[in-house]
Amino acid sequence: MNLENYSSNYFSDIKEGLSKLIATDSAGNVLDADAALEKWVDICEEKRKQRGVFFFCGNGASATMAEHMSHDCFQNADFLTQTCSETSHLTAISNDISYEDVFSYRISKMLKESDMLVTISSSGNSPNVIKAIKTAKELGAFVVTVSGKKADNKSRQLGDLNFYVPLETYGMVESAHAVLLHCWLDMYLDKYKGGRH
Repeated sequence: MNLENYSSNYFSDIKEGLSKLIATDSAGNVLDADAALEKWVDICEEKRKQRGVFFFCGNGASATMAEHMSHDCFQNADFLTQTCSETSHLTAISNDISYEDVFSYRISKMLKESDMLVTISSSGNSPNVIKAIKTAKELGAFVVTVSGKKADNKSRQLGDLNFYVPLETYGMVESAHAVLLHCWLDMYLDKYKGGRH
């Protein structure tokens, strides 16, 4: 493998992937990325005013990103947030029911129309993420999906707003997702909270 200009090529590939981000609505219509982000931001403000819960979920690195964003939104944006990443929950539901239910089990017991589910999945095809989306939609919650890798991944076809980054490797997708999620939160803070910090 040629390692010449490795870092500059790597950073350039992530930047290009983000520049080709595809945002869609529930009908699959392609939206302008900035307009889609602002729509997400505005819906978040509506949910916050309704005292809705913002539920974040993902697997592996995406689970830590879900926890990270959950905390940042709680501390900086005054959102009521929730994840399913605590060890006791993950192990009990996985052992007693199934790993496919690890998110949907809690979602089925607590989400309502005033709430929002944000799923983060590099592949967009994790069975537990797909089940979480379907459960949240059945309960009337607003669903935002963040995905990557293959363009035909399942999750980006199921959300009310879907953000897809066309990158192929986990490291690049995860890095792009972190930038995208912070962009969304910073846009919210700039619009509704007097600015990011």
